[in-house]
Amino acid sequence: MVKGPTRYSLLEHITKIINTKSNLHEVLEHVTKVISEEIVQCSGAGIYLPQEDGTFGGFVGKPQEINGIGIGTLVIDPEKDLLVKELIESRKAIYIPDTSKDNRPDPKIVEALEIKSLLALPISFEKELFGLIFLFDSGVPMGLTGMEIKSVEAYVNIAAIAIQNVNHLKQKEVLLAEKQLMLGMSRDLTKCSSMEESLDICFSYMERILGSHQMVAYLLEHPDMVLSNSCTETGLISIKQSLEGIIQDVISDNKAIHIPDILKDERINCEEFKHFNIKSLLVFPFVSLGEVLGVIVVAIQEEHFKYYDCLIQTAQSIVDWTAPVFSNLQYVGRLEKMVEERTRELAVANEKVISVIEGITGGFFALDRDWKITYVNQHQFLPHNKKAEDVIGKNLWEIAPETIDTVMYKELHRAMSERVAVQFEVFSSYEEIWYEIVAYPYEDGICCLFKNITEKKKFENEFKRLSSLDLIGQMAAGISHEIRNPMATVRGFLQLLKMDNDFGKQEHYFEIMIEELDRANSIITEFLSIGNTKTSDMKMLDLNTIIFDMCPLMEVDAVTQNKMIEVETEDVPYLLLNHNEIRQLIMNIYRNGLEAMEEGKTLLIRTYKENDSVVLAVRDQGIGISQEVMEKLGTPFFTTKDNGTGLGLGVCYAIAARHNAKIEIETGNEGTTFFIKFNIGHRTKG
Repeated sequence: MVKGPTRYSLLEHITKIINTKSNLHEVLEHVTKVISEEIVQCSGAGIYLPQEDGTFGGFVGKPQEINGIGIGTLVIDPEKDLLVKELIESRKAIYIPDTSKDNRPDPKIVEALEIKSLLALPISFEKELFGLIFLFDSGVPMGLTGMEIKSVEAYVNIAAIAIQNVNHLKQKEVLLAEKQLMLGMSRDLTKCSSMEESLDICFSYMERILGSHQMVAYLLEHPDMVLSNSCTETGLISIKQSLEGIIQDVISDNKAIHIPDILKDERINCEEFKHFNIKSLLVFPFVSLGEVLGVIVVAIQEEHFKYYDCLIQTAQSIVDWTAPVFSNLQYVGRLEKMVEERTRELAVANEKVISVIEGITGGFFALDRDWKITYVNQHQFLPHNKKAEDVIGKNLWEIAPETIDTVMYKELHRAMSERVAVQFEVFSSYEEIWYEIVAYPYEDGICCLFKNITEKKKFENEFKRLSSLDLIGQMAAGISHEIRNPMATVRGFLQLLKMDNDFGKQEHYFEIMIEELDRANSIITEFLSIGNTKTSDMKMLDLNTIIFDMCPLMEVDAVTQNKMIEVETEDVPYLLLNHNEIRQLIMNIYRNGLEAMEEGKTLLIRTYKENDSVVLAVRDQGIGISQEVMEKLGTPFFTTKDNGTGLGLGVCYAIAARHNAKIEIETGNEGTTFFIKFNIGHRTKG
């Protein structure tokens, strides 16, 4: 045993080492060396520190090895070593001068190290046990006195302080690392934009703490949404039903549950877990501000894998930090879903409105109070081949300057300024179409509906014409007989007077009077033709043949006027026709065409098949027909000729009607074309 002054110097030296060295292993090596070599002369010494599983493992030892056994690598289990158990409970030094007479030490270790005498001391400070130290002699027993044991205890207390300092430092480092971990997690969570992303971050940080295991989240509000850290479906996803009991316990207690061995837990159907090779479980409550969101389950497939309280607490902290973020994102998700549903409803409603507007066969557009177009449907005619995207946001009067100072301009301004609905008809400035326009005021401007009434106008004109023809037919039927009889009598007497030699000088006048009577009779005949609604002598005839028979007459008429006629025919089906009436129809139309042209021009007569019709087309090269004249064509007694009767086209329309045909007219600056379309569907097979 060392003397007092030397002992104090050793204590001072070791204290200095504790204060200057941060390496615990190095400090405890010095303590072990001083105690075993300078305080007590012994064969070996070893310091054992507590492990997480409750055992004590060798940390430093002297010598490194005895009889092939490393002293520093021994593990002492208090459950099996009575000496260690007593040492822990009493927290007092135990000296055994002769191990052969004491059964408390583990006999296997005593025998292996050939221990003769043994001094065991707890390394403790302020009732906290930091470890155990053993001094032993494998030769001559140490034969220690009480004073020597007290000296050893003094040095052991220094070791306790050293361990305590290192533990405090480690705790600070662990706390700092945990804070850094949580700060990093907090930073990552702030960047999350979805619930799935927040759980991915949670799983990632839990793997740093607990290791790489299967993890899954069961959510109360989303029972069908099972989120896992694995990109493939894990065993936990398919056996959720077997965990219901444990999940309910975690939710009700709001505490994490650690099941180290699932085979020993009555709440679990072990067979299902065996199938997925799951050995133990960790289940964490997932709670935010008192609201239970669900649970997070960690499945361990390693045998006898142990987690300790500090790791579980850190993992729970990670879960707790994730829960508020997840809850906020869940709330945002609800709001987004509500917004999406409302947006979808509005979109559907808007689509219905647009569908109705686009389904309108007429044109539709809306104007704001500055006359800018805010909407236009697909059927609205736009000038200069513009499209909808070309006019949206543009001023109507800049797009269509030709309409300024027209009826449309005045009526739309009235609707806009007086906030009243208006309805009017206009003839298009851009195309040969009549429109009926209805304009309604609304909060931001007016909306306009364009309806093409060209066919309606044609029908009205046709109705007027047919009404006139019907009236003329009735007149003709009523008075033709009464007129013709006296006319025939007058004509007969004029012929007799002409034969009388006494009136030789007046013969010229008699001829004029007879010609005028014949002209009046022809007008009456045309009257009768217009009023006739039935056609007799209808036969299956070739329209081309009738035209070819008339070619010599047509050529004579053209040559006398220094004009030309061309005939182009295609093979067409036979039609049920009245030869004389069709001949009269062709004659009236081609002669009108010749009269409309200047000398040197050409009249073209064509026949061809179009869909279910046979078409007879007569095209002149005149200057065209004005709109005013077009509206009155076919009206009885309307003519632009000086000597015309105004009945020629009326007769043509009547003949066409009796043959179930239609007359259509196209006119322009380069000429006019008459289309007589015979319906094949109404012909009779010959």
